[in-house]
Amino acid sequence: MSKRLSRRELLKKAALGAAAAGIGFPAIVPARALGAEEKAPASERLGLGFIGVGGMGSGHLGGLMWRKEIEIRAVCDVYEPHRLAAKERVGGDCAAYNDFRDLLDRKDIDAVVIATPDHWHVLVSIAACQAGKDIYCEKPLTLTIEEGRALVNAVRRYGRVFQTGSQQRSEDNFRFACELVRSGRIGKLHTIRTGFGGAPTSGYQPDTDPPPGLDWNLWLGPAPWVRYNELRCLYNFRWFYDYSGGKMTDWGAHHNDIAQWGNGTELSGPVEIEGTATFPTSGLYDTATGFLITYTYANGVKLICGDGHGAKFEGTDGWVHVDRGFLEASPPELLQEKLGPGDVHLYQSVGGHHQNWLDCIKTREKPICDVEIGHRSVSVCHLGNIAIRTGRKLRWDPENERFLGDDAMNRWLSKPMRAPWHL
Repeated sequence: MSKRLSRRELLKKAALGAAAAGIGFPAIVPARALGAEEKAPASERLGLGFIGVGGMGSGHLGGLMWRKEIEIRAVCDVYEPHRLAAKERVGGDCAAYNDFRDLLDRKDIDAVVIATPDHWHVLVSIAACQAGKDIYCEKPLTLTIEEGRALVNAVRRYGRVFQTGSQQRSEDNFRFACELVRSGRIGKLHTIRTGFGGAPTSGYQPDTDPPPGLDWNLWLGPAPWVRYNELRCLYNFRWFYDYSGGKMTDWGAHHNDIAQWGNGTELSGPVEIEGTATFPTSGLYDTATGFLITYTYANGVKLICGDGHGAKFEGTDGWVHVDRGFLEASPPELLQEKLGPGDVHLYQSVGGHHQNWLDCIKTREKPICDVEIGHRSVSVCHLGNIAIRTGRKLRWDPENERFLGDDAMNRWLSKPMRAPWHL
């Protein structure tokens, strides 16, 4: 048997758990009631810049522009219609740039939100670190594992506050599910199942000149040179290994992140990886259309990534299954548990993922999805992609981030960048 909790019940449960742990749980108040339409004094506002303002970037813009403690001073996008639309949306003296380096040169910008295609995340983020900016960067955080380690090192070297956009960590149902698992409520954890489907396929269409206003050379950046094709750009970049990692990184960076959180391995990783997959046999897209990947961790837990949805934790005494707006358990009484002071209480992001980042910029504490966590979460996905693309059973050293006994496989940890771009 199982029982689902509604959003109202989830919030009530989270409040009870927080009270038991001595943690404050804020009421949910509409933005206008908080006075969000009234800006803080100019000297107290955080100057923000947005790099990449189509798709997810546009969503982040809408989620942050109403906040009274910030002022959006510049936007950047290599596609002119996107950047001009964002500039008009913000209004005032907001500037618009084609090249992210021009935005980063501004001394009045304290922090940036990065929502470029995945192959640009690390280069832009490292440049932002060097420019003294704090960073919110979309997931999946990296294109390769070695990129991720370079980014972590840069964030630490320059002392930046870095939030990875894996916002499920800031949702109550995911945290509560992981707290139940790590507090032993399902007995000894032995299996985690995550699912999110495979990438689509495409037909062929001819290459063309880029549309007016698109800086195609800068869009490609460190990726190999190819002529423009509509199927490569905007949302569809996800289905090319040159720019992303398919559904494995697009959604795996969400659900495998939660899997590792519940397993207590969010700062580590698996020790063995093997899997099978199907790939497109025609068209332009090249990422896996389906896969079944098994990860084994040092504690004996297996993470099986394939069909289904969300993250399901299976233990000797029951299971918990969590997804967006969804929480289910067996026995159902698990969802009525009240976690006490002696139980595991995970990082609680008060006010949401954006607010957690803004609060940490003030305190200089690490956000709920710090750069190391973002790197480790997407590394699991990269390891899965390497396993299915090579057809090899892999042994992995998560401490040193190298494959064991197979130096040739370590070449998969990075990829060349097109000049003049480099780490």
